[in-house]
Amino acid sequence: MSLPRALACLVFALAALTARAQTLPAEARAALERAGVPASALAVVVRELPAGPTRLAWQPDMPQNPASVTKLLTTLAALERLGTGWTWTTPVWLQGEIRDGVLEGSLVIQGRGDPQLSADRLRAALRRVRQMGVLEIRGDIVLDGSAFAAPEAAAGDFDGDPSRPYNVQPAALLPSFRTVGYTFVPDPGAGVARVLADPPLARTAVQPTVPLSAAPCSDWRTALGASFGPAVRFAGRYPAACGELAWYVADPDPASYDARLLEALWTEAGGRLGGRARPGLAPRDVAPSFELRSPPLADLLRDMNKLSQNTMAEQITRTLALQRRPDLPADAAGARAALRDWLDEALGPLPAGTVVDNGSGLSRATRLSAGLLARLLERGYASPAMPEFVASLPVAGIDGTMRRAKALVPGRAHLKTGSLRDVAALAGYVFADSGRRYAFVALVQHPNAAAARPAFDALLQWTARDAPPATTP
Repeated sequence: MSLPRALACLVFALAALTARAQTLPAEARAALERAGVPASALAVVVRELPAGPTRLAWQPDMPQNPASVTKLLTTLAALERLGTGWTWTTPVWLQGEIRDGVLEGSLVIQGRGDPQLSADRLRAALRRVRQMGVLEIRGDIVLDGSAFAAPEAAAGDFDGDPSRPYNVQPAALLPSFRTVGYTFVPDPGAGVARVLADPPLARTAVQPTVPLSAAPCSDWRTALGASFGPAVRFAGRYPAACGELAWYVADPDPASYDARLLEALWTEAGGRLGGRARPGLAPRDVAPSFELRSPPLADLLRDMNKLSQNTMAEQITRTLALQRRPDLPADAAGARAALRDWLDEALGPLPAGTVVDNGSGLSRATRLSAGLLARLLERGYASPAMPEFVASLPVAGIDGTMRRAKALVPGRAHLKTGSLRDVAALAGYVFADSGRRYAFVALVQHPNAAAARPAFDALLQWTARDAPPATTP
């Protein structure tokens, strides 16, 4: 073949590849049409890894709201800034001497942003205090949350429902996400469901039972007629057909939650308190008596991404802000700056229109392009933290927010979902028929976005079906 002819063939092949990359698969376009979503509302990138060619790029530079897919940014920034083994410490001081089982002073607990400070871990800490010989605290239980600034937003600002656990605001000391789980256990013989509240809170009365009904188990929360406050009441009935179910509710008085919890846990442990639990400051020049230590970052990221836990993401981004500026209480602006700094450093220059509002994706303002997210996935795949990054994502057809996915054979993709009003998003890694792996990003921003999920399924199937045709000798 002559050189001019070879060059012409090369140009033709490149043009054909570009055309394919810029044309949506027919099955995806058909799914969009059925959903009433124009192709102009969709952005998609499918890129072979590692550092391979782009197989599909549809509006890759269009800024879109990625919803909870934003957590990919938070995850990789945290892994690279903090390290896979990073742990949070919660120091505890016993101030004063212990005489005959009495601490002649106060117990001080300082929050430093632990994203998963459970009531059980606090129970263990208080058991340790008991084992140190303390039966009574003559002073107070002092709770120091000064490492984070007070939140600028109220819990209900995003969608008007402050009772939703995903709306809990970040705090340096955030036990049990300031949430209570109410479990309803039917007792047909007594005609009631027994109400179990965990964790317990001092000065909060919970109605112990609610009458059973013969209604079907449909909108059972509404049927309960619940009101939450210093007294938790249920004016309705609980459908016996529901069996045992739990309802997790963000406490309506988050400012006092920590104090009520610690008082209840200390009483539960058999301790006596002369004063009260209250906000205050930890000592600055005295070593703590002991520290609580969180699980490693890699473990917490799996919980965050598989369950799409917004508050954990905000705790982590505040921690990035605190590491960046330890002289200042971490706030929302500092968290945004920490994420933006990492993004500029890792993937800059950033496309026009890029907006990083927070680390959870619970935002109407965040804008990231599919192309930028694909580059982030490429970086994650090439990172020393790649095993932890990939393992944090839900596995299609197996766990987390992807456990019910049926587009692929179970286990063939690790994907982070994202959903808001008018937004649907999906991004992660797909293992294809050929043995290749692809970075996959699909974003839709449109009033009918929720109906576009079948188009995502079609794109996933198209990505997986990449095995080359059989060749003839």
